[in-house]
Amino acid sequence: MPTFIENLKYDANGLIPAIIQDHENGEVLMMAWMNKESLLKTIETQLCTYWSRSRQKFWVKGETSGHLQHVKSISVDCDQDALLIKVEQTGAACHENYRSCFFRDVADGELVTNALRLEE
Repeated sequence: MPTFIENLKYDANGLIPAIIQDHENGEVLMMAWMNKESLLKTIETQLCTYWSRSRQKFWVKGETSGHLQHVKSISVDCDQDALLIKVEQTGAACHENYRSCFFRDVADGELVTNALRLEE
């Protein structure tokens, strides 16, 4: 296992947040959790692999939908407690079929949709 993986600062559950960004235009696509093993799988396969807190298992983004995330680069923040992963996104990053999970803005105390759903 690469040394840097061991030196990251994980939370009490052994997880670290990963911000996923489009490598071409900088759009923030999603946030998900990784542990040491999922980060290692991501590095090995160059496909984003996360840890599902609700299902307590690994999941490869797009494995069933085809909306894969091909890793272009991985960065670590200054505190070594967050990851920034730049990807080539195929289709929607959001499980609600939006390009980004951040498809709502706060306006006048309300949530307003800022994007259209992608066609299936």
